[in-house]
Amino acid sequence: MKHLIDPTDLTKQETDEIVALAEDIIAHRENYREVRRYHKLATLFYEPSTRTRLSFTSAMMELGGNVLGFSDANSSSVSKGETVEDTVRVVGNFVDVIAMRHPLEGAPFIASQYSKVPIINAGDGSHAHPTQTLTDLLTIKRELGHIDNITIGFCGDLKFGRTVHSLIKALSRYEHIKVILIAPDELRLPNYIKQDVCDKQGIDYREVKTIEEVIGELDVLYMTRVQKERFLDEEEFERVKDCFVLDANKMKGAKKKMAVLHPLPRVNEILPEVDDDPRAAYFRQVENGKFVRMALITSLIKWKDDPTHVMPEHPEYVEDTLHRCHNPKCISNHEKVRQLVKITDSGIRRCVYCDTMISE
Repeated sequence: MKHLIDPTDLTKQETDEIVALAEDIIAHRENYREVRRYHKLATLFYEPSTRTRLSFTSAMMELGGNVLGFSDANSSSVSKGETVEDTVRVVGNFVDVIAMRHPLEGAPFIASQYSKVPIINAGDGSHAHPTQTLTDLLTIKRELGHIDNITIGFCGDLKFGRTVHSLIKALSRYEHIKVILIAPDELRLPNYIKQDVCDKQGIDYREVKTIEEVIGELDVLYMTRVQKERFLDEEEFERVKDCFVLDANKMKGAKKKMAVLHPLPRVNEILPEVDDDPRAAYFRQVENGKFVRMALITSLIKWKDDPTHVMPEHPEYVEDTLHRCHNPKCISNHEKVRQLVKITDSGIRRCVYCDTMISE
């Protein structure tokens, strides 16, 4: 059975198949109105969400299926202390696929270990957001006509931005990808992403300080919010914040075919004056999310009993009874789960649930 917890849980071929299916759904929506009739999707959203939850709901309804679940953990048995493991064991009896959003990193992974139906990670803390990644890939394909051979700039919060981490992982499997990282020092891309993804896969990347110095090189500009709460010094935030705001003047230096993406919601990092620019793709990106989730739901249900679609082999998981993960948002520090680590090719021990490095 196939789950989608991390973008790399799908092979590149499976990823391309889902993107291609989403494109076919867009072109022939009438052919897909009943393909998941009588099937049910559970949306287990342990934290607030508007776009992602409604996108999943809309996707399943357009496929002819039904949706049940909760949008607030306090209205479920979670408020009584029920664990993620028990929740999915129960809910899996009622539905054909589960989409889970959770504030604790690793919660969807735990769910996948016990569920008898496919689990879709709809976002776990700042860890991963693979359906947003599929949305981003579809948007790049539709805007540019291809995914290979692009230069993409990531701007804003690259340290905590799960959408950035997930998309870089996915793009690492495509040819001739160049990545430019535009962020303040406080919000730079974590070293483990640079080492375990960019360096390992041979991605050409560099770090810069402003949008202006690179915008003319970009095929895609991926904007994220620079979050004030991430700064200990408010004066430092005030100093850097305007360097990471996209306006019409900065867009003058961009290519005519460049696409601006944003996972939303935005605050002030893209000014409204950019919205009418034909290169502003972020609202088209939202609609693409519905179509790619339609393709994903359809595929996971179809693949459920297909032995050719199974989870990929990951680095060996080792139980570590001597060290605990020090990430306070890791599921292992909130529920009784085995303390598991994975050992990377470079010999670094990382928490299986949240990817945090485990110190000896």
